[in-house]
Amino acid sequence: MTTDYLKKILTSSVYDVAVESPLELAQALTERTGNRIYLKREDMQSVFSFKLRGAYNKMAQLTAAQLRRGVICASAGNHAQGVALSAKALGCRAVIVMPTTTPAVKVEAVRARGGDVVLAGESYSDAYLQALALEKKHKLTFVHPFDDPDVIAGQGTIAMEILRQHAGPIDAVFVAIGGGGLIAGVGAYIKAVRPEIRVIGVQTTDSDAMARSLAVGRRVTLTDVGLFSDGTAVKQVGEETFRLAKEVVDEIILVDTDAVCAAIKDVFTDTRSILEPAGALAVAGAKAYVERAARSRKPVREQTLVAIACGANMNFDRLRFVAERAEVGEAREAVFAVTIPEERGSFKRFCQLVGARAVTEFNYRISAEDEAHVFVGLQVADRDEPGKVSKLFEKHGFRTLDLTHDELAKLHIRHLVGGKSPLARDELLYRFEFPERPGALMRFLDSMAPNWNISLFHYRSQGGDVGRVLVGLQVPKKEMRDFRAFLSTVGYRAWDESGNPAYKLFL
Repeated sequence: MTTDYLKKILTSSVYDVAVESPLELAQALTERTGNRIYLKREDMQSVFSFKLRGAYNKMAQLTAAQLRRGVICASAGNHAQGVALSAKALGCRAVIVMPTTTPAVKVEAVRARGGDVVLAGESYSDAYLQALALEKKHKLTFVHPFDDPDVIAGQGTIAMEILRQHAGPIDAVFVAIGGGGLIAGVGAYIKAVRPEIRVIGVQTTDSDAMARSLAVGRRVTLTDVGLFSDGTAVKQVGEETFRLAKEVVDEIILVDTDAVCAAIKDVFTDTRSILEPAGALAVAGAKAYVERAARSRKPVREQTLVAIACGANMNFDRLRFVAERAEVGEAREAVFAVTIPEERGSFKRFCQLVGARAVTEFNYRISAEDEAHVFVGLQVADRDEPGKVSKLFEKHGFRTLDLTHDELAKLHIRHLVGGKSPLARDELLYRFEFPERPGALMRFLDSMAPNWNISLFHYRSQGGDVGRVLVGLQVPKKEMRDFRAFLSTVGYRAWDESGNPAYKLFL
């Protein structure tokens, strides 16, 4: 059946609006993984995703009467922009139904291209039902985002370009899966022309409708879908895409949010471009493929792997979250809760154990008379190091809980360490700035007088040239002269926040 699609792909009308996107070697990823990783840069299309290919191929084949009545589609954003652009090129009206959760950047992009936007429901499936109702009411032509042979064929032109751009051996092509249109088209072409190439789908662990459907041999409907990768947040895959996937998909790899964030950072490092979560899924899958092989002691080396970077419609306000989670996803940051005795010198002993490791976060609030709980983030070299660090802390008498994969800790607890404490007597609150370089935080802690108890500590690396620390110090009134002398010699800029109303209300 894939040969039927070969002709449809070869004769697709996409290049009136699409460009042949480059296939680029990701140099840094290649060096890190020991495999040649290429990025198919569909994020460089005029709508910053591959979706205009399938949309235009479908709409270019409509009759004049259909175009006069107009078209309608349901989309989380990228297909919507493709339909809006295609409608503008073909001179017809386009009604776009989008989930209310769609990033604002995608909604505004559709409106800017002349699309009439209707917001409905929380997922693609909800928007789809609303679009079907409007289709009947206004006699519009529905342009499906994935479950349509012409749309699938349009997306398949990506595979045609990949095989033309890289004539040498390719071991695997990684493709993000939402409803399945992209992998159906790409897989159909590859298996018809170069069947030895593995076609590997990639989904997030909380939006894995295709993986579950293939596992049971029928389409399943998810009750809920994760919305971080909104471009692939589909509750049920298409009927035609599922049929094709059964023929052309070799396997599906599932990745979590942290892995996607790490992949966004990887692509930025190599290209200085920022992909949206769905756009980085294939890259995350390629990395997981290599890591899985390494864990099985059958490492994948010197293979040629292609990841389709399928979209870059990223909301700017998501970047903070991505940057925070990327280090964990890349196994470069580990997060711990460490219990230390509430006694003089224990804090410094703990810091000495941390040693030369870069500290990404350090949060503490006095809460008990006999022990203290410290929330600490450390840069690590690989996925095995957190376990070694935990054992080191435990060996020296510090109870340790590894929170690296704890969602509550990463999303909330790290921001909530604080609060009022009846034990914080004679507390002074100071804010410090110091040059952000390796070892600077430990040098700052060493400069503290050992007889002043630290009752509050907050530090989070922001990747800048200046580190910022908030410290609560219990300084007896009779020692204030010594404290002022300390401030004058410590060498760091300091601000007294003891009278700050926010401190009085919350700390």
